[in-house]
Amino acid sequence: MRGSPLRILVVGAGIAGLSVARALRLAGFRPDVTDKAPSNELDDGGLYLPGNAARALQRLDLDGPVRPFGQVIHRQRFLDAAGLPLCEVDLDALWAEVGECRALSRCDLHRVLLSGAGGAVRHGAEVCSIDLLPTSVGVTFVDGTWSEYDLVIGADGPRSSIRALAALGGPPRPAGQVVYRSIVRDGPAVDEWTALLGQRSGFLVVPIGAGRLHCYADEAGTEVPADPRARLVELFGDYGGPVPEVLDALDQVHVTTTDEVELGRWYRGRVLLVGDAAHATAPTLSQGAAMALEDAVVLAESLHAANSVEAALTAYESRRRPRTRWVRDRTRDRNRTRDVPPALRDPLLRGRGDRIFGEHYRLLLGPL
Repeated sequence: MRGSPLRILVVGAGIAGLSVARALRLAGFRPDVTDKAPSNELDDGGLYLPGNAARALQRLDLDGPVRPFGQVIHRQRFLDAAGLPLCEVDLDALWAEVGECRALSRCDLHRVLLSGAGGAVRHGAEVCSIDLLPTSVGVTFVDGTWSEYDLVIGADGPRSSIRALAALGGPPRPAGQVVYRSIVRDGPAVDEWTALLGQRSGFLVVPIGAGRLHCYADEAGTEVPADPRARLVELFGDYGGPVPEVLDALDQVHVTTTDEVELGRWYRGRVLLVGDAAHATAPTLSQGAAMALEDAVVLAESLHAANSVEAALTAYESRRRPRTRWVRDRTRDRNRTRDVPPALRDPLLRGRGDRIFGEHYRLLLGPL
């Protein structure tokens, strides 16, 4: 269907939605992109992209525009709570045939994707109802306008409204973690991905260029604290390594709980879910953005190769499910590792941690 005048709506202008829009434009389609948020609402957090994300960016012809931003990450260092070494993963060796690992600002990646998608996003446009027609989809927006599309793509995150409107599933399921994120400037000198593992909690520091550090911490639970900075100090105040200096340099801390989305199917009629709207997991493996980028590449290929929208959606889901299921299962595996008491876990990681953690990405080293 390359070059077909399909009327396509992409709902959501985050990483998933803009990646899909970019892939569709490269395949000869001209999708509309909408987002209910205002245009100035951007997440100024950090992001770590494993090698499979770099491969997907290359397929989207965006690896060049991304390259000036952030920092290439060569190793993952795992330490115990005191800051003593547990194990290291050689990322250059692990992802050698796939792509380099990079950490950067979410805003920088968003700007690259927005430019790649053509830059035209209708902000403040919230979908309030969907009508599944025999060969199309009727879409009504909150301002009362109505449009008809041949395909509607829900790329609106784990709390997707499109998922609910299309009766593809309800709210996400809590994954059982409270997560804290912050960008630290003028912090300690950290040149690699560095994680400290404690008792049912962990603290990650990743350089994202220009002297900035992306800090991510989590703990088991579902209750969001009223004062996240104070809670971080309470949880990690006795940690070693770079943590004390990071805590001293903390300014604004964003806190939320993790979500997991597991669905029986990803499309109904001509409404399809992609990215976290279809298969969100806890961010333990840093695969959220990578899976969204891969989704975009495969969806465009499926639409290009198929002779109907229905055939394309079937082919797309068949290709993507095994990889997203692997990420979900390996994420749960690693989260269970965190729940093991350090007295049992740490000797195991010192002996075999590099192989254990490297194995979590094995399927993702293969072709999309």
